[in-house]
Amino acid sequence: MSELKYTAADFKSDQEVKWCPGCGDYAVLNAVQKALPEVAEASGAERSSFTVVSGIGCSSRFPYYVSTYGFHGIHGRANAVATGLKVANPELNVIVTTGDGDSLAIGGNHFIHSVRRNIDLTVILFNNEIYGLTKGQYSPTSKLGKVTKTSPYGTVEHPFNPGELVIAAKGTFFARSIDVEVLTTKECITAAAQHDGMAVTEILQNCVIFNDKTHAPFAADAATRKANTIMLRHGEKMTFGTDNEKGIVFEDMRLKVVTIGEDGYTLDSVLTHDAHTPDTILHSMLAAMKYPEYPVAVGVIRDVEGQVVYDQAVEAQIAEVQSTAKIHNVDELLRSGETWTL
Repeated sequence: MSELKYTAADFKSDQEVKWCPGCGDYAVLNAVQKALPEVAEASGAERSSFTVVSGIGCSSRFPYYVSTYGFHGIHGRANAVATGLKVANPELNVIVTTGDGDSLAIGGNHFIHSVRRNIDLTVILFNNEIYGLTKGQYSPTSKLGKVTKTSPYGTVEHPFNPGELVIAAKGTFFARSIDVEVLTTKECITAAAQHDGMAVTEILQNCVIFNDKTHAPFAADAATRKANTIMLRHGEKMTFGTDNEKGIVFEDMRLKVVTIGEDGYTLDSVLTHDAHTPDTILHSMLAAMKYPEYPVAVGVIRDVEGQVVYDQAVEAQIAEVQSTAKIHNVDELLRSGETWTL
């Protein structure tokens, strides 16, 4: 257990940060560097126990910019590398930084199976709805009809919603933030790192070069975000709006936006957020809420403990087999059975 008191500066590397001016990645980096000291203090972990794993993409430069161990992998394989790392050394705090192209396209298979296995990884999914590093091709989260270099007449594919994907794969943790909301991102990352199992935090991030203002309709400025996003906190009412005058109710088997004090709706009518229920239906509905019909949900949407955690189960299984094994190492294996001296 560490007795050191870390600060954000302890998690800043000496490398020059090389993203485009105005990129949302800077704000995410700032939030993570603020979150890690809190994570270390809460768990008593040494800084040397943190490892950041990435694939390929703008977000995948992340390991160079934090003062931890790191592994810069190949395209789409960050979750696979991180799985091997966590199983080999369960004591590590393994963080995956990845993008919507990296984990939802070429890495989609690794992503959904990491979620399904519930391996204890903290995954930060940067979602700018575009391939930025490779110069502006549409991604699995690009909006239907989006005109890009690889869809000059508009995409004809419906996009993934990462939250729905995680919850459908029986994920135990999903949170969402917006790049400029540094404190919200810090809260989400801190909660994710303390979660026992696979924890995915989607960051709605702006690419100023190839997909500028893609989230602007609901996230352009503080006033817009207050009116068009809803901050979910466990145990609190689902209210939002300039003066918290609006709320979310469940009616006719679907979510509905209402104005408190109108049409008979009171604060008691508004749903109370339960992030800890194992049931996936409401969490999936919240993750799927789409502007302009609904506010976009941010904060911790799902946080369910008590499920089997893959790396812990593997570790326990190995210990059980070893406890009854007659052969404990390669030398004993070579000397077992019939042997001959030549």
